[in-house]
Amino acid sequence: MLYRLPLSRARWLELLTVGNAALLIAGVSFASLAAAWTFQYLGFQPCELCYAERNPYYFAVAAGLLAAFLASRAPKAAVLILAAICAALVYDAGLSAYHAGVEWHFWAGPAACTGDVQLTHSLSSKLMHNAAAAVRCDEAALRIFGISLAGYLVFLSLALAGVGAAALYRARRAATL
Repeated sequence: MLYRLPLSRARWLELLTVGNAALLIAGVSFASLAAAWTFQYLGFQPCELCYAERNPYYFAVAAGLLAAFLASRAPKAAVLILAAICAALVYDAGLSAYHAGVEWHFWAGPAACTGDVQLTHSLSSKLMHNAAAAVRCDEAALRIFGISLAGYLVFLSLALAGVGAAALYRARRAATL
């Protein structure tokens, strides 16, 4: 028998369990990382902040799979893991908003990737081969419809955190803890 999709909004909420939310977050996080790796392969080199923005997604993939596995075996542990994932995604939304602000020159970014570097002769000879690897954080590598990838990551991180928070709220209301 084929699975029949629920038709009403209340029936859709039945699918929003801690395990399903964790699995969805893990899948979307992996897809986001795969997209970042693809853009990098195509020549859009990430900056220091771009790499930092990936860390919560690495965590969300591993922890999301663990929470989905534990959802029926140890529901309290799955809830705690999902709450940690949501916190990491909210942190990533803040970091991405900071990065987008640096790209729009609303505020200064980290000195390691936005400041002017004055090279001495001995230092310049050592760093000459690394000059191509230095990517500035205050210049967006790619904008789609006027929004940089860091800007889109704000929305994605908040949406995923919202899915996790809704599942946590539903689990609490259902008193399955």
